Amino acid sequence: MIDWTQIGEFATRYAGAGAKIAGLFLLAWIASRMIHRYVPRVRMRLVKIMQSRRHEPDVELEKRAATLGGIFRKTVVVLIWVVVFMMALEEAGFNVGPLLAGAGVAGLAVGFGAQNLVRDVISGLFMLLENQVRVNDVAIINGTGGLVEQINLRTTVLRSLDGTVHIFPNGTINTLSNMTQEYSYYVFNIGVAYKEDTDHVSAVVRELADEMMQEETYRSFILAPLEVMGVDEFADSAVMIKARIKTAPIKQWMVGREMNRRIKKRFDELGIEIPFPHRSLYFGEASKAFATRPVGADPGEIKAMIREVLEEKGLAAGKLEPPAPAGVAPSAPKPKVRPQPAKPPAERRPRRPAPLGESTADSEGYE
Repeated sequence: MIDWTQIGEFATRYAGAGAKIAGLFLLAWIASRMIHRYVPRVRMRLVKIMQSRRHEPDVELEKRAATLGGIFRKTVVVLIWVVVFMMALEEAGFNVGPLLAGAGVAGLAVGFGAQNLVRDVISGLFMLLENQVRVNDVAIINGTGGLVEQINLRTTVLRSLDGTVHIFPNGTINTLSNMTQEYSYYVFNIGVAYKEDTDHVSAVVRELADEMMQEETYRSFILAPLEVMGVDEFADSAVMIKARIKTAPIKQWMVGREMNRRIKKRFDELGIEIPFPHRSLYFGEASKAFATRPVGADPGEIKAMIREVLEEKGLAAGKLEPPAPAGVAPSAPKPKVRPQPAKPPAERRPRRPAPLGESTADSEGYE
């Protein structure tokens, strides 16, 4: 017979365990949602507290708080779900002790086998503790530049200007250049013609930077006046003047582009020449190079230049014959034939009559 009492006890016991397991997973889900919701608020509160105690830009504190907050949120959520999973196994009647011991041994074996994974995690921890790079920084990692979108314990994610996403395991990062930590510089290489006064050009550039610092749009981005370092190079067609301006992090490109636009307009107004490469044309090896003028040239000057080239080639005033076309051999001159003097006609002597009995042929042969 069926023992309905045992069946009822079995169903009651496992129904209670199922309800407890469902309750555990529900609590884990609620805790995860609360962490995702309230950690950003706590981050903002910490930024305000740190700003009141330290004199640092809000951008720097916000980037560091965003980096640490993201790592903390992901780590806590993973720990919550691991603990809930273990508790659910225990409620289901499994002995968790041997399972944990086996997991420890398996973790040790995985640690020896997956050394790259352990190296990536340790490198990520040191990157966070040393504040080497933060989320929303512009960095160059192993020669690849971009905006830092994520910093995880194992990987760092960059997005380049064209939208390409680059993922670097933290253990493989050999070189890291942070272009937006605390402050930034925009470097100018201004080329002017050799005839220009470099002191005057430097004064004009300083004046433009001072005007930008007085404007409300750029006042908070420019941290120091423009620094003109002086004449940096004598290039082929220009004198290079190097300068730089100190800006807030990640604002150097915006300030630099606006400064370049104003420099071009002011130079045009003052007549300061921004040179560009010139080119001279020449014909042949022995001719002199001369500059060409596309419009407004004097016909007399053009004729004089052509006459000069022809004289150098020996073609002027009929001194030489024009050269033969390419591929055609010059014809050899014909020899002159002298007329031969006419010979006087030979005298014909009278033929004597042949004697009787002799033939005419015999007499001619003996004369």
